[in-house]
Amino acid sequence: MNTPDKSDRVSNGTPAELLSGVRVLDLTNVLSGPFCTYQMTLLGAEVIKIENPTLGDLARQLGADPVANGKLMGASFQAQNAGKKSVTLNLKTEDGKRIFKKLVADADVVVENFRPGVMKRLGLGYEVLSEINPKLVYCAISGFGQDGPLRDKPAYDQIIQGMSGVMSVTGDEISAPLRVGYPVCDTLGGITAAFAIVSALYATSRTGQGRAIDVSMLDSTIVSMGWIVSNYLLAGVLPTPIGNQNMTAAPSGTFNTADSPINIAANKQDQFETLCRLIGREELITDPRFSDRESRKDNRTALNEELNQALATNSAHHWAELLSAAGVPAGIVMTVPEVLDHPQLHDRRLIQELCFDQDAYPLRVVRSGFRFSDCEPTAKTPPPRLGEHTAAILESLGIDESERTVLRNRNVI
Repeated sequence: MNTPDKSDRVSNGTPAELLSGVRVLDLTNVLSGPFCTYQMTLLGAEVIKIENPTLGDLARQLGADPVANGKLMGASFQAQNAGKKSVTLNLKTEDGKRIFKKLVADADVVVENFRPGVMKRLGLGYEVLSEINPKLVYCAISGFGQDGPLRDKPAYDQIIQGMSGVMSVTGDEISAPLRVGYPVCDTLGGITAAFAIVSALYATSRTGQGRAIDVSMLDSTIVSMGWIVSNYLLAGVLPTPIGNQNMTAAPSGTFNTADSPINIAANKQDQFETLCRLIGREELITDPRFSDRESRKDNRTALNEELNQALATNSAHHWAELLSAAGVPAGIVMTVPEVLDHPQLHDRRLIQELCFDQDAYPLRVVRSGFRFSDCEPTAKTPPPRLGEHTAAILESLGIDESERTVLRNRNVI
């Protein structure tokens, strides 16, 4: 009997445990940091979220459901915090600092996204914590990084979108500068941090030595802009907004059909020729305005007019199926509800359903954008209520109920 090759194996719903045994102390708020540590949670890490005793993570109050916001379980919080534990701890108090240092002694990672210098002023900077635990990986996420002339400036996602150049190339000549429709810079900062942390953990496993990581949302965003930046640095081409078109090829962008928009990326010569035949416009292949890659880019507007006229004779679904089957990349422009209900996502189990026992209502969260051959990223528990795990974690440190009562009365926990 033939033994199947490892590459033929597929995920079977088994939870990923690649980071099992890794303890992460998560001091982050809102999105960049929580998104980072959520990725680690999905891979089996124990993530202990350290929150202010009063209201916790600001994201608990953010989301489209005001009732959930009032319960400090806003949709924005639930999206990035499933599988974590919540411990309330006031780090501005001496008792809070003492307890946090106890947690650090047995932790592998600390992640924070305060402004630069906040942790140092609290007496909890990397230099102090690494003395307690030399193996500690300490990651600081901030808008601009820990040094440079902008280090102390406050920054939210939209500020970084504007300063990074992202908004300048989003939209078209009329609508630009335009904000990307979701907090892309927060997300890029978070995923950059997750990659850096796991890389550092790998090094620590070999050397026994931890290190500090400095993640800048501005840097992370510019790195992600790839061709936009390199075309300017290497070829001196000033980036300009071109709306729903692809600057590198034509026809490549969004087109109109009889009922709704469709994206087509006929970037190769054979794909362009196939497209022309399928839409009944074979004469475009030999038209000198469109006969080669560069001429098509130079005459993009005229080419798009010809294609839109032909595509208007049938539906987006018809063209997407026909073109894709012939090897021409094409896809319907979907709404968020449409794509979340698509069979492709169902088959890949991208959406995980969890349930709060006490409330008995389902919660659906998005997992990671990858799977392994034998397991997949999984959240084991719903997002934690504020302070849900404080008693258990403090008990593990030898802090009994009577001492916890004193700490509560002092607003430490």
